[in-house]
Amino acid sequence: MWIIAAVMSAFFAGLTAILAKCGIKKTDSDLATALRTVVVLIFSWIMVLVVGSQSTVPQIETRSLIFLILSGLATGASWLCYFKALSMGDINKVVPIDKSSTVLAVLLAILCFGETANLWVKLLSTVILAVGILVMIEKKDVQSKAEGRSWIIYAVLSAVFAALTSILAKVGISGVESNLGTAIRTGVVLVMAWLIVFVKGKQKQLKYIDKKELIFISLSGLATGASWLCYYYAIQEGIVSVVVPIDKLSVLVTVAFSYVMFKEKLTKKSALGLALMVAGTLLMTIFR
Repeated sequence: MWIIAAVMSAFFAGLTAILAKCGIKKTDSDLATALRTVVVLIFSWIMVLVVGSQSTVPQIETRSLIFLILSGLATGASWLCYFKALSMGDINKVVPIDKSSTVLAVLLAILCFGETANLWVKLLSTVILAVGILVMIEKKDVQSKAEGRSWIIYAVLSAVFAALTSILAKVGISGVESNLGTAIRTGVVLVMAWLIVFVKGKQKQLKYIDKKELIFISLSGLATGASWLCYYYAIQEGIVSVVVPIDKLSVLVTVAFSYVMFKEKLTKKSALGLALMVAGTLLMTIFR
């Protein structure tokens, strides 16, 4: 079941990137992130009420709560960087860099949780993933003029924080119902996202948001909520070093939809990189 949940997480995460891209053409990325988080929080607590886990809140250990909060902070930082990068760069370039968090997350899982079963296969798969990510990043993008490559910095920071999110969440969600853990984390992200908006004085832009973009931002939030619920169930029940790579296959969904909606075609080199990413993930999943 946790593998199925990881696959569903990947699907919804892929939709998130596309819907978010549609919602930040005119809308500021920080404001869009904050609005999306409101939708995710509502969705998360509805799921908590459905499964009835709200009654277990007093039973959450302090250690778990601290790590859930830290995970939420890492998620917020990752989101802010990710959607800033999306607003500035090509979605087919931003997403692969963001997915490089897989490499760091797998290595941290091996070190922190002792997930050393089939260690050499995991390390080989990680190398294949890393090569695939590097191949997908076109040389001309890295060598572009200074004002055109700022998105790379944000994409890299997004990947680092995303990797930390997975590790912190694995510790925090231990002994906590996965839907409840997701809802608590989302509350932290919400506070962080809106704090950034108010610090930068962007709340004044709320009344000028395009209604069509607001719809896409809301849909993106729903997709994110669905992805998170599946992902943290998989993280809780499964093997982190396997769940994370499967989740990052959301890049397949993103690439497919970006071609249909934005006409962003992959070059042969980028297609090869994507194939390597898929191969590395499948290898790690099969020999978990």
